[in-house]
Amino acid sequence: MGRTYFVEEAIGQYLSDLSTKLKPYVTGLLIGQCSPQRDYIIRAVRTPPKEEQKEDNIDHSNLASIDEEWITTHASQVSRMLPGGLLVLGVFIVATPELSKESQNALRKLIFSVEKSLTKRRLWKPAEEEVSERAALQICSSTKKVVCRTYDVQDPKSSAKPADWKYQSALSASWLALSCTVNVNIHIPLLATSPNHDLEKNTKNGLNRWSKQIEDSVFLINGQVRGDDTELLEGQKKSKGATQSGTHFFDVKVLTQLSQGSSHRSTAAVQICSGSINLKGAVKCRAYMHNNKPKVKEAVQALKRDIINTLCDRCEILFEDLIINEGPHKKNFERAYHVLPQRLFVPIAGSSVMLSDYKFGDEATGEIQERFVEMLDQSVQTEDIHIAEDIST
Repeated sequence: MGRTYFVEEAIGQYLSDLSTKLKPYVTGLLIGQCSPQRDYIIRAVRTPPKEEQKEDNIDHSNLASIDEEWITTHASQVSRMLPGGLLVLGVFIVATPELSKESQNALRKLIFSVEKSLTKRRLWKPAEEEVSERAALQICSSTKKVVCRTYDVQDPKSSAKPADWKYQSALSASWLALSCTVNVNIHIPLLATSPNHDLEKNTKNGLNRWSKQIEDSVFLINGQVRGDDTELLEGQKKSKGATQSGTHFFDVKVLTQLSQGSSHRSTAAVQICSGSINLKGAVKCRAYMHNNKPKVKEAVQALKRDIINTLCDRCEILFEDLIINEGPHKKNFERAYHVLPQRLFVPIAGSSVMLSDYKFGDEATGEIQERFVEMLDQSVQTEDIHIAEDIST
């Protein structure tokens, strides 16, 4: 039995509009959520065109001109804009009938390279029972025929399995949201022995230790400790009419354990340090769950990953920004204070789910709007940009 993808109806129209563009093919990403029973696709996003990519230098006869690196870079950028619970779940291609034979091989290659690129950046490990199948969607630009297959990204030799692609109206209208504020105070020593005091590497190591603390934390949902296998909505009052328009919000508190208990006791080590990095501030985190009987453990896992991702992504963005503005060789970081970018949320049109992004203090609203158009093919009104946090260093 193959997997079933329940797909937001508006995506059908989006893909159909893409097929009328006259290029021989268009590629893009599928965004959604896996669950043990079924998968949900709530966005499809075309690969942004490269500036130098003129119509006339695409070879119309084959797919050899697909730029794998460009597509995986796009996937990495998009994954930073997804709150907890949402993932890049696959790749699509809209192509002419002549290219249909080649399309499947191209999709298989893309799925594995996108997954490899996304996995490399993560500080969390997938759970054993986690769904590791990703969708390869092929659409014929003339007949509009849709073929959906899946590949198991944990198995490099995996062959294609057929999957069902079912459109559903208002699929993304009523999702459950979990939100929390996490106060961060991370002290990362810079070892005197580390070459050039590689800030980025040291920061990643420090975040790795902190992420294990987050994994071991206790999560209170609406003030209660809930059993892993209970349903998230169990005991919640159903409010009439709120299912369609309103989002069901859960307020979550994160309790990090001060003592890890005797089983986690570690030996102390004395290390000579040449400095340290301190990450301080309050971060706003969010996760979204489909409302088809999600379990508490799935929701908590999605929120944990959002907490870990949002801090890692910000540090990554800051280092990228420093390299662009100050050059890769600037090592003089004595008593430097850098403000990590603030998190903001933007609603998906017609949905209760919000996408995320980050802005530096001096960044204009127009730049954020441009990024949403380029990365997610979505125009955003100024009043729809919700800045979630105060500035924190």
